[in-house]
Amino acid sequence: LLDKFGPERVIDAPLSESAIAGCAIGAALVGYRPIVELMFGDFLTIASEQIVNCAAKMRWSLGGEVDVPVVYRTAYGGGVGAGMHHSQCFDRWFAGVPGLKVVLPSTPSDAKGLLKAAIRDNDPVLVLEHKFLYKRLQGPVPDEDYIVPIGKGDIKREGDDVTIIAMSAMVQQALEAAVRLEQENIHAEVLDPRTILPLDEELILQSVEKTGKVVIVHEAPVIGGFGGEIAAILADKGIDFLEAPVKRVGAPFCPVPSSPEMEQFYLPNAEKIIKAVLEIV
Repeated sequence: LLDKFGPERVIDAPLSESAIAGCAIGAALVGYRPIVELMFGDFLTIASEQIVNCAAKMRWSLGGEVDVPVVYRTAYGGGVGAGMHHSQCFDRWFAGVPGLKVVLPSTPSDAKGLLKAAIRDNDPVLVLEHKFLYKRLQGPVPDEDYIVPIGKGDIKREGDDVTIIAMSAMVQQALEAAVRLEQENIHAEVLDPRTILPLDEELILQSVEKTGKVVIVHEAPVIGGFGGEIAAILADKGIDFLEAPVKRVGAPFCPVPSSPEMEQFYLPNAEKIIKAVLEIV
C-alpha cells in the first residue's frame, strides 16, 4: 500500500495504539476518512480511552455538528496458538458503547462489503476480523464495488427446526454443525448477525418465530458474552415464539490457554453446538 499510494496516505506509526487511535480522530475531524490498523484486537484495551471516551462521544459532545468517520480494523480471536494476550474476544465490550458501530465479518465477501460500508459511514466503526479465518477460509469475492449494509444480518443456511445464531468464526462452526445435524433429520437455520452494534433484531425474531428454538454461539466466554444480550431481546420480544429454553455456547470463564491442546478444549466448536441443539430439539 505504501508503494502504491505513498507516505501521504499510508503512515507506518510508532507502536502506540492510543496515539494511533487518537491521531485518527483528529484526522477524521478535519475531513479525512482514516483506517486504523491495530495488529491485535487485545490491544484495543490500550486504545479504548481514545475510542470509547473520544471517538464514540465526539458527535454527542459537540451537539451533532461533527462527523467522526474513522475505521478501527483489527484481528482478534483464538485458534492459532497465540496465547492469552493475543487471542481474546472483546466484541461484547464495545457493543455497549453508544456512538460506535461494531461489525464481525465471517466470510471473504462480507469482509470486503462490511469494510467498504465502514469506510463510508460517518460514525466510528470497529471492524473485527477473526485471525483464524485469514488463511483458512476461502470464498468468492465480487470484483465490483459493493457494500454489505451495517446493521443487516444474513441467513447463511435455511432451516426450520432450530435457529443457530453465530458470530464471526463461529459461523463456520455452526455451518459444520448444521451439516452434521442434517444426518439426524434436524434442519438448523444458521443466522449471522454480521453486525452486533446495531443489531438486526428483526431478522433474529423472524427466524426464531419460524423455528421456535435458539442456540446462540460466540467465542467469548458465556459469562458477559454478547449472547446474553440476544437472549434478553428474545425474552422481551420473542417469548411467545420460544418452545424451549435459549441455549448459549461459548468459552469457559478463564483466559485463553497458551497450550494448543488446551486452547482447542477451550474454544467452542461444532461438537459443542450439536450438543446444545440436541438438548432442546
